[in-house]
Amino acid sequence: MASSKEYLDFILEQLSELEDISYRAMMGEYILYYGGKIVGGIYDDRFLVKVTKSSREMMPDAELELPYEGAKEMLLVDDVENKEFLRELLEAMYPELPAPKKKK
Repeated sequence: MASSKEYLDFILEQLSELEDISYRAMMGEYILYYGGKIVGGIYDDRFLVKVTKSSREMMPDAELELPYEGAKEMLLVDDVENKEFLRELLEAMYPELPAPKKKK
């Protein structure tokens, strides 16, 4: 099942307090970037983020879910209504995320 543009728009609005949020459509889903780094994405109308030390600490009870078959597990963000929490989560994760790969 592909994700809806409406859910993407909702999550983007919830992340609007952060600068440099972008996304890329990929096979009916959306990859989310913060400061040029991949933080997670929208998969089957679920907001999933990469597993980092900070994301684990801030969401200790979050469920690990597969964004799609064959992918690494990611953390399901339940508290998508809380803009401040989402801002703090992405800001805490940012230094732990790998730098974007150089284009060849």
